[in-house]
Amino acid sequence: MKALVVNCGSSSVKYTLFEMENEKKIAWGLIECIGLPEAFYKRETVKNKETKESVKVANHTEAVELIINELLDKKKGIISDVSEIDVVGHRVAHGGDKFSKSVLVTGKVKEELKDCFSIAPLHNPAHYAGIVAVEKMLPGIPSVLVFDTAFHQTIPDYAYMYALPYDFYERDHIRKYGFHGTSNDYISHRAAVLLNQPLNTLKLITAHLGNGSSITAIENGRAIDTSMGFTPLQGVIMGTRCGDIDPAIIAYLIDQYPEYKDAKTLNDLMNKKSGLAGVSELSADMRDILKAVSGGNKKVQLAFNMLVYSIKKYVSAYYGVLNGADALIFTAGIGENSAPVREAVCKNLNALGIELDVEKNKERSREERFISTSNSKVKIIVIPTNEELMIARESRRVIGNNK
Repeated sequence: MKALVVNCGSSSVKYTLFEMENEKKIAWGLIECIGLPEAFYKRETVKNKETKESVKVANHTEAVELIINELLDKKKGIISDVSEIDVVGHRVAHGGDKFSKSVLVTGKVKEELKDCFSIAPLHNPAHYAGIVAVEKMLPGIPSVLVFDTAFHQTIPDYAYMYALPYDFYERDHIRKYGFHGTSNDYISHRAAVLLNQPLNTLKLITAHLGNGSSITAIENGRAIDTSMGFTPLQGVIMGTRCGDIDPAIIAYLIDQYPEYKDAKTLNDLMNKKSGLAGVSELSADMRDILKAVSGGNKKVQLAFNMLVYSIKKYVSAYYGVLNGADALIFTAGIGENSAPVREAVCKNLNALGIELDVEKNKERSREERFISTSNSKVKIIVIPTNEELMIARESRRVIGNNK
């Protein structure tokens, strides 16, 4: 059985083709900058090394068409016929309160997904375009939607509600939804294996740290709180997102500056021009930040300190909410690769039983590994996330249940 995982962004299509008998990826790649002159296609298979070239793709349909044709290419491809693909799994950022689990794509499901456009205008329209493009190129092959928000549907109402008039929740579905759910689902199961304990007995704090970051409290395999909210903007400081701020700042900006009187400009300010990039006035990339910190740049040092402090606050808060923790888990681009960030986050958390082994933390590896001291009551683990594999597994499960 083969599963094709598709992740459509606003101007990109990322894909992975899995052979599900051994859960190994056999082809993967991405097309970036769709609709722009600088569009490029990067791909690799188990048979061919990575290649990258400029391409002309006007929309997601053309991008998906290019990917499918590449997979079928007699010289560079990995399959001989589209019928070898048994299911297509789509990552969808936001399922609102309509989708609490992965679903098989139907006409009704697509209409309900459209209803979620208003609460995820940066993500869901692109996902929808990808679904339609796949249906055109792979007619008759089932598609499954796997939602980033679904894992967080177990969060209790007192944690997901905002203290606005209740009518906004009933009418507009304004509440905390949370994101990175597929990643959290994967790493929580891997943590149970590494700790050699049943998942339904564990208390975990996960730190999914990348350009977008979130902290999640997981008890007995179920999310009970997470830092991201109605949108991915809430929570810790991120690459270009401001994270938590006083909401009255928005009213102040609208009142004081004519250019901030429309929603798009304000959204761009908070989502694309803030965070590490906004404070440092240098970059959203942690690698650039760390280089500049070592060079004594004060604004960059401030941005780094703010990021670390915001993460420490959520980790500490969720330790209290969980009444303890068995493990703190780092994942995603920064969480997996940045030893300085992990060290700074864990520093002075020994009162919570979180003690980092500095030497283990510095060791470079792409493998799952413990980086806590032998005396640490809370195990500190680095687990590379694998959202694509989780989507493939979910897709296989859904079509199996619908046979």
